[in-house]
Amino acid sequence: MTFQIIINLIIAFMWMFLSEAYSVTNFFAGYLLGVLLLLLLNRFVPDTFYLRRFIKIISLIFLFIKELISSNIDIVKVVYTPKPNVEPGIFALPIDLKSNWEITLLANLITLTPGTLSVAISNDNTQLFIHAMDIDDTEESINSIKDTFEKAIMEVTR
Repeated sequence: MTFQIIINLIIAFMWMFLSEAYSVTNFFAGYLLGVLLLLLLNRFVPDTFYLRRFIKIISLIFLFIKELISSNIDIVKVVYTPKPNVEPGIFALPIDLKSNWEITLLANLITLTPGTLSVAISNDNTQLFIHAMDIDDTEESINSIKDTFEKAIMEVTR
């Protein structure tokens, strides 16, 4: 990925210098030309195209923002209910993530989302223990996290 970014920047600078117009718009035009060249020559350049991973990172950020807003709305509903019927508890989330970086990112995203908190991780890194403010169905909570955050993290890192 880094190799592709460097090649793209070199193409952008060369475009700017060869056209003898030293402006941001000319650099941007060279950068876009570099992106197109890297797309066309994708089979000769090692690794997958770097903008795909960038798009996945942006989608993970938007997913987190969406989950953050929806969980905040859920927490406000619980707080303003006169007699809330909540069932707090801790459940074990089996995780398919392998690296420490991926597991840490998942734990942080869960902790930053209101109503949930990553408590601990098992010694063999296969389960993450999560405290939730309201657990209606444990399986639904597990599937929700696996289908959103864990899936998006695996798309970014693999």
